[in-house]
Amino acid sequence: MVSLNDFEKLLPTLSPGEKAQILKWVVQELGGAFPGIDSRADVCGGEPCIVRTRIPVWLLEHARRSGATEQELLTVYPSLRAEDLVNAWAYARSHATEIDAQIRENEAA
Repeated sequence: MVSLNDFEKLLPTLSPGEKAQILKWVVQELGGAFPGIDSRADVCGGEPCIVRTRIPVWLLEHARRSGATEQELLTVYPSLRAEDLVNAWAYARSHATEIDAQIRENEAA
């Protein structure tokens, strides 16, 4: 089996068409997955979180709606990167109903 490290070394040797084909396969394999966001039953009860963390997307979106800036969020959550926030905002936009419900549920708790 090829490791990620092996694949990273191979990638520059591929043509743009070959890279596009690999990307197509990866997207098909991922199905409903979203870049930078992971949802696992054993992490935060299955709520969508930033990969590598236990920080739910709804929490970041709620903080943003409450007036927190991206710089404040990056300071409060030092494990986050700016890219993580971009992924969170994109996920929140495309899953607005789900995120709104999670915010409401967690405010009520």
